[in-house]
Amino acid sequence: MGAVSADAPALQRGRPWPMGASVDAAGVNFAVYSAHATRLELCVYDDDGANERFRLPLPARTGAVWHGHLPGAGPGLVYGLRAHGPWAPHDGHRFNPAKLLLDPWAREIVGTFRWDDRQRGHASGDPARPDPRDNGDIACKARVIGDDGYDWQGDAAPAVPWADTVVYELHVRGFTRRHPGVPEAERGSFAGLASAAAIAHFRRLGVTTLELLPVQQFIDEERLVRLGLSNYWGYNTLGFFCPHPRYGSRGGGRALRDEFRDMVRRLHAAGLEVVLDVVFNHTAESDETGPTLAWRGLDNAHWYRLDADDRAAYENPTGTGNALDLRHPHVLQLVTDSLRWWVEQFHVDGFRFDLAPVLARGDRGFEPRAAWLAAIAQDPVLQRVKLIAEPWDIGPGGYQLGAFPTGWAEWNDRFRDTLRAFWLGHPVDRGEFARRLCASADRFQRRHRAPSASVNFVTAHDGFTLRDLVSHDRRHNEANGEGNRDGHDRNLSWNGGVEGETDDPAVLERRARLQRALLATLLLAQGTPMLSAGDELGHGQRGNNNPYCQDNELTWLDWAGADPALTDWVATLIRLRRDGRLFPDAWTTGRADAEGRVDLDWLRADGRAPTVADWQDGGERVLGARFGAPPDGGPPWLVLFNAGDTDRDFVLPEGRWRLRLCSLPGAIVPGDDAPPLAAHCPLPARCLRVLRRVDG
Repeated sequence: MGAVSADAPALQRGRPWPMGASVDAAGVNFAVYSAHATRLELCVYDDDGANERFRLPLPARTGAVWHGHLPGAGPGLVYGLRAHGPWAPHDGHRFNPAKLLLDPWAREIVGTFRWDDRQRGHASGDPARPDPRDNGDIACKARVIGDDGYDWQGDAAPAVPWADTVVYELHVRGFTRRHPGVPEAERGSFAGLASAAAIAHFRRLGVTTLELLPVQQFIDEERLVRLGLSNYWGYNTLGFFCPHPRYGSRGGGRALRDEFRDMVRRLHAAGLEVVLDVVFNHTAESDETGPTLAWRGLDNAHWYRLDADDRAAYENPTGTGNALDLRHPHVLQLVTDSLRWWVEQFHVDGFRFDLAPVLARGDRGFEPRAAWLAAIAQDPVLQRVKLIAEPWDIGPGGYQLGAFPTGWAEWNDRFRDTLRAFWLGHPVDRGEFARRLCASADRFQRRHRAPSASVNFVTAHDGFTLRDLVSHDRRHNEANGEGNRDGHDRNLSWNGGVEGETDDPAVLERRARLQRALLATLLLAQGTPMLSAGDELGHGQRGNNNPYCQDNELTWLDWAGADPALTDWVATLIRLRRDGRLFPDAWTTGRADAEGRVDLDWLRADGRAPTVADWQDGGERVLGARFGAPPDGGPPWLVLFNAGDTDRDFVLPEGRWRLRLCSLPGAIVPGDDAPPLAAHCPLPARCLRVLRRVDG
C-alpha cells in the first residue's frame, strides 16, 4: 500500500520533541531523527499490526528531526516508519522505503521478530542493490502508549551506599526457572524474581544489589535460530525502552510493564536494589549483511560508526558487527532518554554498561571526557544512580580499567585473574595479590576514585561458573554449534588432575577448599564484591564457559542439587564483611594513626614483614594481612592465606588471637569461650583463616 487512503486523516506539523510518539490532549505527536532522508512516512496499522490502514508523509522537518501530529489518535495506535533517500552503501546510505522500520524510541513493540530474507535492506546475494520486496506484514511495529497510571505505593529506592554494596549478578529467567519454591506460572519471569522464595534467598545471603543480565527487548541471531538455539543472555537489543516479553508471566503491553514495576517495588521493599545490564554499544542489526530493522534504514550514516575507508562497512569494536556512534547528538539522546525512562518509569537503581568504552569513543579512541560521560554527569536523574562500566572493548585502545570518572564503578578483571592465579596455582606473586586485595589502588587511587570503584569478581556470566572453574582445565562448548572454538580457551582454571565430574574424595576435597577460599577472598577484599548467581549453590554448566545460547537446564540454576553448606558459607562471609568491617572505607596507608594503630600491614609465615624479594617471589603462596585500625574501633583483625599444596604453621603477631573463620569445608569455628591462640596458628593447605585479637 503506497498511497494515502481516502479516509486517512491529515497530519499537522506537530513538534520536533519529544522523540518518538507522545500523547497529548489532541492526538499523538511523532518525532523521528534522520539527517539524510528525503522523505519519511508514518504507516498506521490495525491493532495487531497485521494490516496497514494508511500511510502519511511527516509534513515538517526541524533540523534533522522530522515531525507531525495525528489529531484524534491516542494510546494503542500501532505504527511503523518508511524512509526515502539514497541507496549508496559506499557513502554510508542504505535507505529503502520497501522496508518498514521500527521507531528507535518505541515504548512497546508489536509482533515477534522472525527471520526472513525480506527483513534485509539489500537484495539477496547482491549487497550492492536494495531489495524491492515489502516486509510490512512481518516487520515489528511500535504501539503508542500513554501514562500507565501505575500505583507505586510509596516505593523508595534503598539507596545502598557503595561502601555497603554487595552485587549479585543473575539472569531473570535462569534464576527461578527450576526453583521449586516459585509458583510454576511465575518461574523464569519478573514475577518469579520478586517471589517470596527468591527474596528469601537474597536476604539469606545478605546481598544488596541485583544486577540483571539484559532485560531490554532483544532478538535471536539468525545463526542461532538455524541451529535450533536462542539468545539466552540478551546482548542483542531491539527495543531500548521495552522489557523483554519472554520474561513476562502475565502477557505483553502494560501487563508486562506493570509486572516489571511490581518486581522492582517488591525488591525495594525487601531492601534490594535493581541494576540493569544495558547494551548501548551495538544493536540487533549486526553488520552490513544483517537485517534492516530501524536505525540502518532511518539514517545508517549517523547511527553507526562506519569504516573511514569504505562506509559500506562498519567499525566493529564490539565484535558483534556494528557500533552505535554516540558522537552524534541524537544517538546520544537515545541512550540518555532510555536510561532516564528506566529510572523514572521503572524505578531501577542503576546500570552496568556492556563494553562501555565503545560509548565514549571519539575520533581518536576512548575519551575520558566524552560527550556521553559528560551528559550522564550533569543529568539530575542519572547522576544519582549506580553506574558500573565494563571497562573494555575489542577495538584499538579498548582496555580502559580505571579510566572512568569519579562516581563510576568498574568491573575489575585484574582482580579476577589475580585471585584465580594465586589460588589455582598459576604464575603470580604476592605483591600482585596484595594490590588486588586492596581494591587495585594502582588503577583507581591515582584518579581520586574510592576503593568501592573496583567491582571485584571471580566469576561472571561470561566464563566458567565457580564449580566448573575448579573442575575443568579446558572449555566444553560443543553444544554452542561453533566447534568448541567460542569462549575463552584458558580461564586460569584448575582441575586437580581430574577433568570434570569425579568420585575421588581427595579431588572433591581440594575443589571444595578452593571454592570456599576463592569466595572468602572475594567477599572480604576491599572494593565492591560481585557474586555470580549459582556459585553459592555449587551450580555447574558441564564446563561450558560461553553458554550465551543455552536457554535450558544447562544454565538454569539447579536448586535441587544446591549445596546448602556452601550457601551458608557465603552468607557467613557477607555477614562478616558487613559487621566486621576489616577494611576502612578509604585507601589504606600502612602508616600509624594518632593512637599508634596501623591500618594494614603484611606478614610472612614466620611473622616478619615481607621484603621486596618476598613480594616478587611467585613460588610462595602464604601471606598474612593485619588490620590494625578497623572501622568499628575494635581490636585488630588478622587474615591468613595459604594457597599452597602443603599445611603451614603461621607465626602470629604479639597478643592473643581467637579464630573467627576458617574456609575448610565443615570447619567448626570455636566460640568465645575457646582458648585463644598465641605464638602460632596452624594454616592448612588451600585455606583462609580469619582471627581477631582478644587482648586489646
